[in-house]
Amino acid sequence: MKKSILSLIIFCLTFGMYSQITQLPEVVITAVNYKYLNAVENEDTDLSVQMLQEHVAMYDLKNSDLYGDEYDTYTVSFYIPDGKILAAYDKNGEIIRTIERFQNVKLPKDVRNAVYKRFPNWSLEKDVYLVNYHENNEKVSKQYKVKLKNGKKVMRVKLAEDGNFL
Repeated sequence: MKKSILSLIIFCLTFGMYSQITQLPEVVITAVNYKYLNAVENEDTDLSVQMLQEHVAMYDLKNSDLYGDEYDTYTVSFYIPDGKILAAYDKNGEIIRTIERFQNVKLPKDVRNAVYKRFPNWSLEKDVYLVNYHENNEKVSKQYKVKLKNGKKVMRVKLAEDGNFL
């Protein structure tokens, strides 16, 4: 019994010594529209919004039914139940600009805190998240329109993504 266990151990060690170690080059997959994703990306954004934005960035225009060499720009609409994105692509498949609108998404922490601090006895009735992206602008316009309710009183406020009231 000892001999069989010892021979099994030696057998396993022998094959372990002859195994090859190979290193493959690292493969990084990036979207063609990484500038768009970097501009609109925010870790506190609702998951459904992030997923639709990634879908817009990964959209392969050249292999779609819409593509033809005769046009310079293409407008494509993307929908989910909570919102939509209207994206304009150039003939190379890069995003030129987007207009985005989402309803009743989870508000970022800064926006929630600013609303509850300024209006402590009010409740959130509904909200709209608007994003405007243009490839030539350094800053992406992101704002929240929030409808607040306190009994029979209703108020609407606009906030920037950092919680500042507009």
